[in-house]
Amino acid sequence: MHDAQLADRIHDRTVGPCRLLTLDTPVDEVVSWRGSFLTEPDLAAGDDVRQELVVSLLDKGTTQHDRFELARILEDRGAELDISSDGLYVDLSGRALRDDLPDILGVVAEMLFEPTFEPEEFEKARAQLAAQIRREMEKTGAQASSALARALYDPAHPNYSPPPEEQLAQLQQITRDEVAAYHDAHFGANAFILTFVGDRAGDSAIEQAVERHFAGWTPHDTPSTYAPEAKAPSPGESHVPMPDKANIDVRMGHPLRVRRDDDDYIPLYVANYILGGNFSARLMATVRDEMGLTYGINASLSGLSTRYDGHWQIGVTLSQNNLEQGLDATRAEVERFVEDGVTADELAAKKTTITGSYTVGLATTKRLAQSILTNAERGFDLDYLDRFPALIEGLTLEEVNAAVQRHFDPTQFHTALAGTVPARAPQGA
Repeated sequence: MHDAQLADRIHDRTVGPCRLLTLDTPVDEVVSWRGSFLTEPDLAAGDDVRQELVVSLLDKGTTQHDRFELARILEDRGAELDISSDGLYVDLSGRALRDDLPDILGVVAEMLFEPTFEPEEFEKARAQLAAQIRREMEKTGAQASSALARALYDPAHPNYSPPPEEQLAQLQQITRDEVAAYHDAHFGANAFILTFVGDRAGDSAIEQAVERHFAGWTPHDTPSTYAPEAKAPSPGESHVPMPDKANIDVRMGHPLRVRRDDDDYIPLYVANYILGGNFSARLMATVRDEMGLTYGINASLSGLSTRYDGHWQIGVTLSQNNLEQGLDATRAEVERFVEDGVTADELAAKKTTITGSYTVGLATTKRLAQSILTNAERGFDLDYLDRFPALIEGLTLEEVNAAVQRHFDPTQFHTALAGTVPARAPQGA
């Protein structure tokens, strides 16, 4: 489904307030679609919780249809529809028969423009979100990641993760009227993008449906309040005590002054993949396979965007008995990686893996629609979709290792542990 001229096959135009991108593919009758718009939540004021509640209530009733009627419209057509909160954005996605898309887009517009926020449904949604937060409180991995995020970011940053107790307290104080007011102030056609991939997706019928249902949607004027930069590095440790947990999840990380559109992103992405991106990466080969200290260990560039900073993170799950040895082995392997750099053989092998995975990732209409949307959200030109494999293949060993030296520094790691942590000697500051 993907070829070297993907960008040339994408039809890109403006329809009302929407940037519409469509791609015809040989999939009979079916179209997958993705979309997003910018909400500009005040994250330091807890707008992430308000936005979650708004999104969870969009399909629970509108001024035209109740929740059961909305569900029936989708079920009768065998259509998929999902609306989700994603930091600064609200994301839209779906899949339907091509001839049903105008009706489905009408349902989407109705949910976005005319939700009723029925009091009974609001109470249910609030209880469900509270239950979700409590479930996350039982997961050592989620709690370690959240603790690291609090060490690396201020509350106004999109990657910050509030303490779950704080979220639960805030959730109990939020009213239905506050949720409705948030919707009125933050839901508008800001940076509004829709992508459609599938059977005759570029035909005029979809464009006409977008025009009909969204032409009158106007942007909101709520200003940006998020913090784009991470904190300064803060070496040391954070603990989240969780009784009766057999394993301890550990997250080590430091801020990265690199964004997704920076020149150093791709060499860092490849370097990180070599260190901990898959089962044949260095960390898995040493700490897991050779030393037998963990079942799972990885490295990632986390939370990077073209709009704000992210961080470099090492994640590992360790038993209480293996905690100290596992931490030491992980740190030693990361330090060795940064000091010695990537080898030519490693670089060649991972280039093949990454470009192969990228091509496979464009093999379905869902993945294609998402890739086109993500590319547009980042502000990249369409040609980037075709250039990415060549950018990977063109990397030199010197470029990768120079980027590692500029940006990766394990001496600056903050380490967050979640679980039943045994008594230990103090670590770091």
